[in-house]
Parts: sequence; C-alpha cells; structure tokens
Amino acid sequence: MNIDIDSLSLRELTSLLVAAEKRRQLLSKRRPAASVRKQAVALAARHGYTIDELFGDQPAAQPTRRKRGSRRKPTKVAPKYRDPDNERNTWSGRGSMPRWLTKKIRFGQHATDFLIPGIAKPTARTTSSIGKRTVVKQK
Repeated sequence: MNIDIDSLSLRELTSLLVAAEKRRQLLSKRRPAASVRKQAVALAARHGYTIDELFGDQPAAQPTRRKRGSRRKPTKVAPKYRDPDNERNTWSGRGSMPRWLTKKIRFGQHATDFLIPGIAKPTARTTSSIGKRTVVKQK
C-alpha cells in the first residue's frame, strides 16, 4: 500500500496519524504468535489431538445451508364421484379425471350422474367464469 503523503491535506494527515497510532497500540498489546501457537498445540495435545488433525488440509468451515422444510403430505379427501358398475372406482374431484369417468362421459353421460348422493356437490368446471376478468365495453 503506497500513500502519496505530499498530496494529503493537513486534516487527512492528522487522521492518518491517529489511525496509525491506534493500529500500533493494538499490535503492541497482542501477544506474540509463537506463544499463542505453543498454547494451541498444548491445548490440542491435552485433549488428544495434533494441530494437523484439527487444522490440517481442511478449508475454513463452510457456512451450513438451511435445508428446505419437507412439504406436507396431501390430506386424504372424501370421494365425490362413484362408479355404479364398480364401487371401488371413486374420484375426489381433485387432479385429473380418472379413465373410468372419462370413458363414461365420452359415451354421453355427465359427471354429475356419478355424484355420491347427500355428500358431494359438483366440482367447478375449468370453463367457469369465476375469478376470470371480463372486458366491458364503455359507450
């Protein structure tokens, strides 16, 4: 680090001197590195380690990354639709429509024909206007 002292103003010179004096005092208060190293080796030996085992070829400690929380399992939903031909064929109305229901709809029946009575209401259609923006022409 090279500082051009000739180009500094009086204020900058005094602040440089103050900073240098603070740094000199800090360095003079520190214990010599050799004595600190000797104490570190002795402490490691007291616990049964060597300095190479503790600080050998390993890089500095990496900051640990936070793991993402696991997603919750989807809750079971009561079925809304049931196939009258096979009682085991049910659908909750969520996800893609099952094959048995699409086949029946293709042959002219409607999904509401397979609603479980007293329990279910029809699932909203994808062509529903709820939540969609509409454009109104102004006169």
